Order: sequence, then structure tokens, then C-alpha cells
Amino acid sequence: MAKFLTSREENYSQWYNDLVVKAGLAENSAVRGCMVIKPYGYAIWEKIQRQLDQMFKDTGHSNAYFPLLIPKSFFSKEADHVEGFAKECAVVTHYRLKNDPNGGGVVVDPAAKLEEEYIIRPTSETIIWNTYKNWIQSYRDLPILCNQWANVMRWEMRTRMFLRTAEFLWQEGHTAHATKEEAVEEAHKMVRVYAEFAEKWMAMPVIMGHKSETERFAGALDTLTIEAMMQDGKALQSGTSHFLGQNFAKAFDVQFTTKEGKQEYVWATSWGVSTRLMGALIMAHSDDNGLVLPPKLAPLQVAIVPIYKSMEGLEKIRQTVSGLIEKLKKAGITVKFDDRDTQKPGWKFADYELKGVPVRLAMGERDLENGTIEVARRDTLTKETLPLEGIELHIEKLLDEIQENIYKLALERRNNWITKVDSYEEFKTLIDTKGGFFLCHWDGTPETEEKIKNETKATIRCIPFDAPEEEGKCMVTGKPSRRRVLIARAY
Repeated sequence: MAKFLTSREENYSQWYNDLVVKAGLAENSAVRGCMVIKPYGYAIWEKIQRQLDQMFKDTGHSNAYFPLLIPKSFFSKEADHVEGFAKECAVVTHYRLKNDPNGGGVVVDPAAKLEEEYIIRPTSETIIWNTYKNWIQSYRDLPILCNQWANVMRWEMRTRMFLRTAEFLWQEGHTAHATKEEAVEEAHKMVRVYAEFAEKWMAMPVIMGHKSETERFAGALDTLTIEAMMQDGKALQSGTSHFLGQNFAKAFDVQFTTKEGKQEYVWATSWGVSTRLMGALIMAHSDDNGLVLPPKLAPLQVAIVPIYKSMEGLEKIRQTVSGLIEKLKKAGITVKFDDRDTQKPGWKFADYELKGVPVRLAMGERDLENGTIEVARRDTLTKETLPLEGIELHIEKLLDEIQENIYKLALERRNNWITKVDSYEEFKTLIDTKGGFFLCHWDGTPETEEKIKNETKATIRCIPFDAPEEEGKCMVTGKPSRRRVLIARAY
């Protein structure tokens, strides 16, 4: 089966598209720019969602739901915000269809034009802040720590499944605070939650930092990001957290009475990750044989394939492994005994490899005699035959080991992608020949940033939190710079 995948070496982009489709994660839909997330892909998303949702609740947040449609006038209230999203908005203009009297099928009823158009949410700051106005009167009503799991719509002409689609699934946190300090702390706390999730669950190392002014979210005073490196040397922004200051509170007139009895505007944050994390998961770890999934996010962690000549042989294998299956399930491990007679064992092996199932067990009639079982691990593609007795403890340990190993390999790869560069000429050569992350001095001006982007297609991914103070000169202009920034080409 794996031979149907284009190799990463040959064409990374084609390999990615092949893998998304062949592994049964998603497919293109009849709606241009939108995708259908298939059950196996959605099962991974559910695991991502479940874990993040718990992390949000553990940090004091609650889920709510706000409308999909936003009155157009709301977007006029925050100028930077509307400018940031204007070109991507889907607009609802009518509220009724009718049959064409001339037999042309269903048409929009021209008499059913809306007085005010609605925008399908590209993000929800405007509708949420309009709502918060009713919820907030005094300092006693603060903070509000809300999150919403939803879909959003941003017209995209050049799409790629999971990485960039017109409609995508995400969560968006929207919080309201009495002080600037609290809001800044919230924005930092949430980017750290994302980083912890990326590293511990996705087994994907990330670099946290501040976006440059031009790369900030529309309407934010500060955008914090986690940046990951894919196997082709391109960066992927994997989650962002925004300190919005009082911009939205002022736009929607959300004021509160302080303890001292004064009227003040509320301070805000918003933060989100999307189904783009699925793209990151695929591209950070997978190989030419298919998906490599970290066990914590694999819908199926263990597959057992019986190898038999007769129904009697199958029954014996089933009875022999039934106790093991019970023990694995009790330990919270998802396991499947694949006794389908429509496919041969070799086909099943290739299919589980393609789908990234972390551990595959095989048992044949000789194993029955010897009291053994074959254990194959997806990350290293190695196999060993082990005694069946006590194998469940070995598998529990093995899943932890695979999770750690996938992270370790991704970290080694990522670290090899980081290059310090001082000369612009060298940077221009290396961005083409090597790729990856570059740590460079920058003079802090949007003009220099624009020049780098226009000439090399690379952007400043972030100013890392842990970037040390270091006197240097901007690689482009030679002007003084106090610290290095992270630059890369990105998805």
C-alpha cells in the first residue's frame, strides 16, 4: 500500500496530499476550498480536542457558544480588525430561496434581501464583545474566561487540507479582565498551555515568542505564537494567543465600575488553535510508509492481526489473546483484534503502517505452540517475538517509549534546522539550499521585514521568549539590534 505514496524526497507537497487521502483522514468536498474530515481523521481531532478542553478547564475556563452569523456593522467598529479580515469574509445577503417560475431550478428570492447583511464568522471577537457588554457592569463580573469550540469561514483560494481551508474547526478563547497585568498574564499562560500540549501530546517541539508588529493578529497589541518546524524545512504557526488591550472594549463600549467606583474599559485576550494542528502532526513525524502518530493521539494504539489457516486456528488465537485485550483495555489502551476475512494479513500490516498505529501485534499458529507474539513498533519499523506472558506491561512501557522517541527524533531534526546567520548574502543562499529556522539580527523596522519577505519569501516567525540580549547588527541594514529573531519560510 505504501508504494502509492509519493516519497517526501520526490515531492513533499504531493506526499502530504497523498497521505491525507490514502490514510483516510480527509478528502476534498463539493464546496470549493472546504474538506470532509473522515472518521479516522476526526477521531484524531477528537483526541486533540478532549485533551486541550481539559487543559482549558484546568486553567479555569468554561465553554460557551456564540452565533455563526455576525451583523456586518459589528465589523466597522474596530478598524484594524475589519481591515485584517475584510478580504476573507463570506457574506449572507438573503434569507429565502424559491423555485424559478421559468423552470431554472431554485433561485434566490430577490424580495428576501436582508436589511443588514450577516458575515459568517471569520473569528468571533466582535459578536463576543457585543455580548460581554451585557455581562459586565462591575469588577465583580470579572474576569470572564470563556472558550468556544466552533467552525469559522475565511475564503481561501489556494487551499491544502488541514493546513489552509476556507472552513475549518477550531477553539477560540475570549477573556475579559479588570487590569492590563491580568490580561497579559492570561495571554502568556495560554501560549504556554499550547506549547505544553504540542510537546507532551503531539510530540512536537515548538518555539514560543512574540510576533513582529506586522505579523500580529488584526486588532491585537501583542501576539504570542508557537512555531514548529516541518520535515521539509518550513515553519508552521501552530497556535496563537493575543493580548488585545482595550481595543475591543472601546469599540463595543464595555466598561466596568472599579472597586474605587471609577468607570474603566475592560482588558481583553483571545487565543486559538485549529485543525491546522492535524497538518502539523502529519508533517512533523510521518514517513514514506505513512502516518507516524504519537500514541497519546492515535485513535487506535494497538492492532492485533491473527495469522491462521482454518477457522479453528482463528478461534484458538482469539481465545489466547482475549485476556491480553481485556488487560490492555483496563489500562486505558485502545486495541482492535482484526479478524476480517476480507483482507490478507500482509494487507492489514501495510494498512496499519499507513494509518500510523503505534504498536502492531501478530500471532500465528507457531506462536500459539510457543506461547509467543510478534510485536512491531511503527516509529522504528522494528519487530521482535516475545513471550505472551506479561506482554501487556511491555506494551504499556513501549507506548511511553514510542511517544518519547517520536519527540526526541522531532527535536533532533528541529535543532538541526536552526542556523545562526549574520550576513544577508549567506542567509539568501542558505534559505534556498538548507531551509529551516534562522536566528538573525533585525533592526526592528517593518521596511526591513518587508524587504526580507519580498526578496526571499521568508518571514519573521517570532522574537523568541528565550532570545538572549546580544548586541549585533541587522543582517540587512547594519543598524544596531539587541537580540536575534527567528526567520523562516512558512506554510
